[in-house]
Amino acid sequence: MCNHACGKVRNMKINGELNDKAVFQELANRFKQYRIAYPMTRTELADKAMVSVGTIARFENNNDISLCNVIKLIKAIGLIENLDLLIPDYQNRPSFYVGNENTRKRAGRKKKDQISWKWGDEQ
Repeated sequence: MCNHACGKVRNMKINGELNDKAVFQELANRFKQYRIAYPMTRTELADKAMVSVGTIARFENNNDISLCNVIKLIKAIGLIENLDLLIPDYQNRPSFYVGNENTRKRAGRKKKDQISWKWGDEQ
């Protein structure tokens, strides 16, 4: 994020090139911008989200808070629907409708086909 002479704040693009701390800082900065634009004070938001003012201050100052509290804050400023984009519903993927009737229950490595091997001197 950089401050320009005109007073506008420019947000970074969140992508895989940013480290975890930079992503967290960007989310916290965006959240603060939304809260101020709402407009809502930290005290008003704390009452609405049922968290402490200190929790909001920690988040907006780029310090860790629980995911549950982040969700409460996002919900309180009206952005909860945007979380659906974070981890989309698996059944809404185009590949889900291809006819794959065998739904996986857990992740695991596929077993490689057993290749019959021979010693180097065997033909």
